[in-house]
Amino acid sequence: MCGIFGVTGEPDALPLILGALHQLEYRGYDSAGVALVADGGIWRVRAADGTRSVADLSQLTTDHPPPVGHGAGIGHTRWATHGHPTAENAHPHLDCTGRLALVHNGIIENHGALRADLVAGGHIMSSATDTEVMAHLIERHMAAGLSLAEATRAALGLVRGAFSIAVVHADEPDTIVAARRSTPLVLGLRQGVALLASDIPALLGHARQLYALADDEVAVLTPGAISVTTLAGTPVRPEELHIAWDLEAARKDGYEDFMSKEMHEQPGAVAATLLDRRGPDGRLRLDEMRLSPADLRQVDKVCIVACGSSYHAALVAKYAIEHWVKLPTEVDIASEFRYRDPVMTERTLCVGVSQSGETLDTSKAIEEASRLGAKVLVVSNVVDSSMARQADGVLYTRAGPEVGVASTKCHLAQIVALEILGLTLAQIHGTLTPEQIASALNEMDRLPELIEQALRRSSAVDDVAGKLIEARDFFFLGRHVGYPMALEGALKLKELAYLRAEGYAAGELKHGPIALIEPGTVVVGIATRNRLWEKLLSNIAEVHSRGATVVLVADDGDREAAAVADHVLWVPPCSPLLSPVVGVVPLQQLAYRLARLHGHDVDRPRNLAKTVTVE
Repeated sequence: MCGIFGVTGEPDALPLILGALHQLEYRGYDSAGVALVADGGIWRVRAADGTRSVADLSQLTTDHPPPVGHGAGIGHTRWATHGHPTAENAHPHLDCTGRLALVHNGIIENHGALRADLVAGGHIMSSATDTEVMAHLIERHMAAGLSLAEATRAALGLVRGAFSIAVVHADEPDTIVAARRSTPLVLGLRQGVALLASDIPALLGHARQLYALADDEVAVLTPGAISVTTLAGTPVRPEELHIAWDLEAARKDGYEDFMSKEMHEQPGAVAATLLDRRGPDGRLRLDEMRLSPADLRQVDKVCIVACGSSYHAALVAKYAIEHWVKLPTEVDIASEFRYRDPVMTERTLCVGVSQSGETLDTSKAIEEASRLGAKVLVVSNVVDSSMARQADGVLYTRAGPEVGVASTKCHLAQIVALEILGLTLAQIHGTLTPEQIASALNEMDRLPELIEQALRRSSAVDDVAGKLIEARDFFFLGRHVGYPMALEGALKLKELAYLRAEGYAAGELKHGPIALIEPGTVVVGIATRNRLWEKLLSNIAEVHSRGATVVLVADDGDREAAAVADHVLWVPPCSPLLSPVVGVVPLQQLAYRLARLHGHDVDRPRNLAKTVTVE
């Protein structure tokens, strides 16, 4: 996620803003910038040098200091979504007059239509971002005679998507106007000073009183004062926050560790990945495509290459693509792909999946696919990563930085992104009607709420984990899309709790693994409803009769599943192809709780690294 900081009433704001941006660096970013209302206009400096950008700003402002005496100031660290991580795309963004500056976290879903309307009205855009349209929308309303706050409320009434913003204008030098929807924004006060930030750590030590801004509320900050209204202009009282955290705890938003924080960010990660996928004509679109619909229409085979949790996301996608598009789909472990003489042609679409976009095995795999003539698409969480640059097209997951080594929110976002790809291919190949695609997308739009429901059941998962504390042998079984879920559940338990855990397609049980089932063995079955659900329950009955302790992930109210289980992890039901996005949540929680009960560091499992850059 990007970072926002703003202050008014501080005589020397620049060091404070730069220090706050340093406090926000842990969130991950690729560029940064600062704007001050100074000398009757806007003074701005930006840098795009990856995680060195804030340090670059410090040097740039030393070499070229701002004018003496200034009003309000805003700063930003950017995690790119729309537009490459360049200085031109870094925030703050200006309007046509150069007298308004704006920073933004989130995604503006209807930015394309807004941009077209603004350009037709004579506005000149200088970036490839979705953010810049908001600066010009506010400019247009101010030109009609509205104040900065009034213009901001009017502009945000036209915007769809997720946002937290802070905006300043040279005509109101001591004022910052801020607003939010879906992405966080915190306000702070001390004597004669008002502040805002996207995250509490940036405000610690600088504000005595902290307030949370709620969805669709607009705040006006002036030196030592804050007033808040709804988008309609009705005054409201912001919620006061009482914080007793140190800086490290604050970075975790009060969670015990980054993994639990990131698990709770999963609804937002999935929602962000779904945003802005439908064009004005209702047709799906990807992020950066150098492949035309005609190119994709020629595809007669899909090959997905990935590692670890990304590989499991790819296995889910295989079921979706073959069902929706009727294209043969192979899934390869990236480290093995280029050593098996893969058969690829110019009609093959090779999809590389990597959270970082830097995974060496996957990078080399798509390089080999390209050499063999295949079209290459990348699914990545990092804009302008090395894999994104070498591909013919990119689909970004928009999950924000993931600090914990064990992937959680990025895994769910990858499944969603790959299924968006599947629907896009179905649209191009004509294998689904527009109505069927719209229906699938509408169901996908429900996923964030279903994930939220699953997360709220963590105490029930903790109870089950407490009863399994003595177990050392775990088998995860699934059929159809439950099989990749079983693999992911086993992987999480191995990497976090250091317990022996194996994932199997349940039909393989009688081909060997059942010999290891005995009293004391735990079998975790993925029993969410799909067309092989009855067969899965038959497999479960076999292990239960041999003394295994059975834990089932099952749809709410499924009494038949509960009848063959010792413990049930309930999840809200959804269609089978989407069920892994919801069903994997209790598997993450089970591994997390068992790891904690065994005293392990869930953020930094032994022997593991977040990004694997060696073979």
